[in-house]
Amino acid sequence: MSTATTSQPVDVRENIIATGQRIMAGKGFSAVGLNEILTGAGVPKGSFYHYFGSKDAFGEALLDSYFDDYLAEIDATLAQPGLTMAQRLMNYWQAWQQAQSFFDCQGKCLAVKLAAEVADLSEAMRLALKRGTSGIVTRLARAIEAGVAEGSLSIDDDADSTAHSLYQLWLGASVMVKIGRTMEPFETALSTTRRILHLPPD
Repeated sequence: MSTATTSQPVDVRENIIATGQRIMAGKGFSAVGLNEILTGAGVPKGSFYHYFGSKDAFGEALLDSYFDDYLAEIDATLAQPGLTMAQRLMNYWQAWQQAQSFFDCQGKCLAVKLAAEVADLSEAMRLALKRGTSGIVTRLARAIEAGVAEGSLSIDDDADSTAHSLYQLWLGASVMVKIGRTMEPFETALSTTRRILHLPPD
């Protein structure tokens, strides 16, 4: 019984965050009111302010939670056994393509959805986005370095610059996919990625 009592506050907080991620991935940050989130989570307003001092503080916690999960998924993808680092990197981009489509992304496209909107609204949320995206780029750079060392890929620039370029390429492609309602920008990004990493066409 004591275990359930101890875990309940964490469960309530995580439930509010998970509900917010799902709703805001579809509607954006500004268009979603606290009442919609709390109704979806099935908790009273008092519970919200027990865990979050404001909507901005909630947004920061939401993004931190999102990136914690996202970075854990990247780590798992880039550590898949029995594959070269080039294959693991291409698996990452394939997973990106599936998660960031213009269909219902179930909260998995949150960073792409909110980045432009909240970076101008909240400094705390902008910094959360910066921390999260920096974590992604750092992991990509390490993976590229490992791929060069093992000989499964090669690059013309340094690993850090290449990782930044690739992340920006895919971020832009994600936006264009949503605008055009077509997966063609991802196909272009995939072929460009193969050229940058000097991999043969798929």
